[in-house]
Parts: sequence; structure tokens; C-alpha cells
Amino acid sequence: MYDVMIDLETMGTGPNAAIVAIGAIEFDAAADSLGRAFYRAVDLATAVADGGEIDAGTVMWWLRQSAAARMDISGGGRPLRQVLSEFSAWLGDGLGEDRRVWGNGAGFDNVILAQAYRRAGFPVPWLPWNDRCYRTVKAMRPDVLMERVGTHHNALADAISQARHLMAVLRTM
Repeated sequence: MYDVMIDLETMGTGPNAAIVAIGAIEFDAAADSLGRAFYRAVDLATAVADGGEIDAGTVMWWLRQSAAARMDISGGGRPLRQVLSEFSAWLGDGLGEDRRVWGNGAGFDNVILAQAYRRAGFPVPWLPWNDRCYRTVKAMRPDVLMERVGTHHNALADAISQARHLMAVLRTM
């Protein structure tokens, strides 16, 4: 079994939010180590064409983020279906029972990504009982502070920060 922390950048907050970036990092909590990383920016037009939704509140939120964070999602992304295929390959097709996928919120990252796979007609590359909620675990130990790496709201930097924080929280339990 291995664990993967995912982080999405989106243009909405609902289950059909348009994805603009996917970041992920493998981690081994027992060994306190990080593994392979994945990052892809997504072309927003393709995310919307595949049924992704944009909400004005999220767009306004993005306008208040750092220039570096906005630059990461402002063009040059790959088509959503290509990114979903690449992410499935990175996860390792056929290993669904052997991976736990962590996201920040029981109703956010994992749900949005799974919905994007379904809308594209692709299989979700992990099993539903291997969904994990990082937000729930971190709320159990608010005294364990997160140390951020990289640009806040870059999907890979956030996934790495969250994985490191999760491992720190788990060490205290």
C-alpha cells in the first residue's frame, strides 16, 4: 500500500469544478519520506468543454492570490483528458487497491478529480474506500503547524506541504 497526497487548483468549489492544475506526491508516513511527484497545468477551456464549472467567487479569489500562483495556472496547460490519462499512468494503472489517495477536504480534491474522470468517461484510478481526508486529520492536531514549501496555491507545492504536515501529525498520534 502506498499513499498519495493530491492537490487541485480549480475555478470552482463544487464537485464539477473546472480543474486548472493537478499536483501529487507519493509519501511513506512510516519512513517519513516523500517519493515521486506529479504536476500538470490544465488548459481551462478543455476543462470547461468537459463539463467543468467556473464560479465567479472562485475567479475573484484567484485574482487576490499571488502573481506567482496566478502565473502557474494562466496558460500553457495541457488538455484535461491528456492530464487525466497522464495522472492515471503516474499512479500506476491496475494498482487501485494498493493506493490511498489523500485530498484536502472530504468533498473537495478527491471528489472533484473523480468527477472529472467520470465526465471524461475514464475509470477513477483509485478505489472509493481508499479516499482519505487530510483536512479531517489535520483538524485533530491544530497544534502541529504546517511549514509551506514553494508557492502557496501551486498544486505540487501544496501537495508536498500537506504530505509533510500529515506525516508530522501522524507522528504525534
